[in-house]
Amino acid sequence: MDQVRQRAARDQKRLDSGAITSPKDLESLQKEIASLAKRQGDLEDVVLEVMERRESAQERVRELTERVSSVQSKIDDATGRRDAATGELDREAGTVTKDRELIAASIPADLITLYDKVRAKQGGVGAAKLHQRRCEGCRLELDITEVNDIKAASPDKVVRCENCSRILVRTSESGL
Repeated sequence: MDQVRQRAARDQKRLDSGAITSPKDLESLQKEIASLAKRQGDLEDVVLEVMERRESAQERVRELTERVSSVQSKIDDATGRRDAATGELDREAGTVTKDRELIAASIPADLITLYDKVRAKQGGVGAAKLHQRRCEGCRLELDITEVNDIKAASPDKVVRCENCSRILVRTSESGL
């Protein structure tokens, strides 16, 4: 655009100087000046359009930057809460592990071995509560024969669910 302006100014200066006397050259110079003025106008329109698009793009960048900041803030908050919850779970797991070790010390070794074997096979749950003829591990109701066998078994005998093989924990609520 600066080149167009400079050329138009130079041509206008030549025209105003009176150095060109030929009418044909004068007319040609005037047409060139008019053409340069039109070209300058077109270039100014393009520059304005580019500036408007740039402003729009900058506004969009500003908006997206604010959204990124907002999302990052939410991520940071969620990460903090997750880390706090993970810490709490780790502390709780440590406490439960210690409690388990204390309780496991009072249980016969062969029963602990059986429990660990069943637990590994059943996805982490080796024993399940027997509640109203239902194994809480597999959620299936025991048939009457199984219930009668469990009733007849001594309280010290280890009974297992025939469906899922988990150790059944009998309580006063079992209904047996």
